[in-house]
Amino acid sequence: MKPHKILTGLTLLAAWILVAIPVQAEYEVQFEKDVMIPMRDGVKLAANIFRPKADGKFPVLLARSPYGKGDEKQGDGLRYVPKGYVVIIQDCRGKGRSEGEWEPFKYDRDDGHDTYKWIVEQPWSNGEIGTFSGSYLGFTQWISAPGSECVKAMFPVVPLIDPYVDACYDGGAFNLSLAFGWGAAVSAKKDEKLPQIDWAEAYRVLPLFTWDEKVTGRKVQYLRDWVTHTYYDDYWVERSARDHLADITAPMLNIAGWYDIFSRNDLENVNRVRNSAKSEAARKQARILVGPWTHGISKDGKVGQMDFGKQSVIDLGDLQEKWFEHWLKGKDTSVENLAPFRIFVMGRNEWRDEQEWPLARAQYIPYYFHSNGSANTLKGDGVLSTKPLGAEPADEYVYHPDDPVPTLGGNNLSSPAGPTDQRKVEERADVLVYTSAELKEELEVTGPIKVVLYASSSAKDTDWTAKLVDVHPNGKAINLCDGIIRARCRESVENPTLIEPGKIYQYEIDVWVTSNVFLAGHKVRVEISSSNFPRYDRNPNTGHPFAQEVDLRKADQMIYHDRDHPSHILLPVIPKG
Repeated sequence: MKPHKILTGLTLLAAWILVAIPVQAEYEVQFEKDVMIPMRDGVKLAANIFRPKADGKFPVLLARSPYGKGDEKQGDGLRYVPKGYVVIIQDCRGKGRSEGEWEPFKYDRDDGHDTYKWIVEQPWSNGEIGTFSGSYLGFTQWISAPGSECVKAMFPVVPLIDPYVDACYDGGAFNLSLAFGWGAAVSAKKDEKLPQIDWAEAYRVLPLFTWDEKVTGRKVQYLRDWVTHTYYDDYWVERSARDHLADITAPMLNIAGWYDIFSRNDLENVNRVRNSAKSEAARKQARILVGPWTHGISKDGKVGQMDFGKQSVIDLGDLQEKWFEHWLKGKDTSVENLAPFRIFVMGRNEWRDEQEWPLARAQYIPYYFHSNGSANTLKGDGVLSTKPLGAEPADEYVYHPDDPVPTLGGNNLSSPAGPTDQRKVEERADVLVYTSAELKEELEVTGPIKVVLYASSSAKDTDWTAKLVDVHPNGKAINLCDGIIRARCRESVENPTLIEPGKIYQYEIDVWVTSNVFLAGHKVRVEISSSNFPRYDRNPNTGHPFAQEVDLRKADQMIYHDRDHPSHILLPVIPKG
């Protein structure tokens, strides 16, 4: 979740060209280093402050970071102060020069509120605050926004919003590489260095409950807490804005990416603000732009193994400045007229404005899985079609958690991420591959994707994974989105129940979100398996309590697709015209 440096592009989209802002270098920059700001419990947090060398009161731009706050050369400070802003970059509690104990997510709500209170009391502050920056710095904005009426504008970039679903759990499975990879990397205390870690081996360490000591050489309590609190309980409530979104009052412009680790939930939470905020300004001015990006915003159009062209590139710095100039300075930059949802439609590689999410005009069409019982691998007989199912034999494979299907691109923090050719994993016998006929005309799929799966297992608990893929005429198989469901969580994450070996159950797999046009000559493909590692932890197939297991057992898996068990993917198809 470390913010990337490539957060600016070359040009703004033609459809989103806004009124130009004259350059006004009015003020000299005055820099104050490590200003200690008191919190309610007596802990003081360090901040670098850039402000105009002049009398008067100014709007304040704030970023709160666990990654360091830079020095007097920090770019946002030098950019905004001459235009009449104060810029504050603050170390989160227990990081940098700040006092206190670092624990992700725990203190940022109160520390944010206390920092706002301190800012509005300063003689150089006009009492109006804008918040900015991305990833964890997006979280520090969202978590402290509810009830903070002094925050007049937010500009979160690829923000983490809800730690439970964004960072730790998806369909009951644990987000292993994200939660433990990032969590371990930021666990180092001041002036402490972590040992060199072989991550490929580290992700295989069991049990997960003591993973911290075996990998980092010491106990990291919050990593243990994350695998102890397996459902959304009071632990996560304390660390989430989920239940307080109605109290957000500030206009916000969120930046997201189809291949970002937070894409699905960024869209969902912007929707929640638009639908539930008590503030009319927050409801009407909660907006999101979703590009073809991973956790970093491409500055040349190249993402993963795809090139989406220069038309996909935006100048985030310019857009952010226009956002703040309007909401904090009252200037006419036309940002209040931006569409609620600005999305990049891949395949056609163009931007489009939408008024709602999901799109009201989407038609949800089931594409059924067909085979003669041998859909295993790319060379199998799996077919994807809108044709109704008849009497068909089931497909089967063996899932062994000691040899899981490897993560290949997708919505990941670690490299490689993004669109990646999937043919390597499609060679595996434990991956079922269902492919449509070659398309005679283009097919647009925009919205949330779901797979309905009828399956049985020889295990008491197991996982089911699904992936949507765009197959190019040259055979290249580019992933679009994917998801997972833990069998014991098929009905409820809060009240998991084991399955009966050999019994057929219906599962719904949330395959996340996308916007993609399958061009003429392309094919639509779905992959079904039981692992996606190390994006998700390996289900050991034992049914034992989570995070305690060291024993791995293989499971015989059966996927049914017949008249009584219509396994399918539900695609939100956008009609032409």
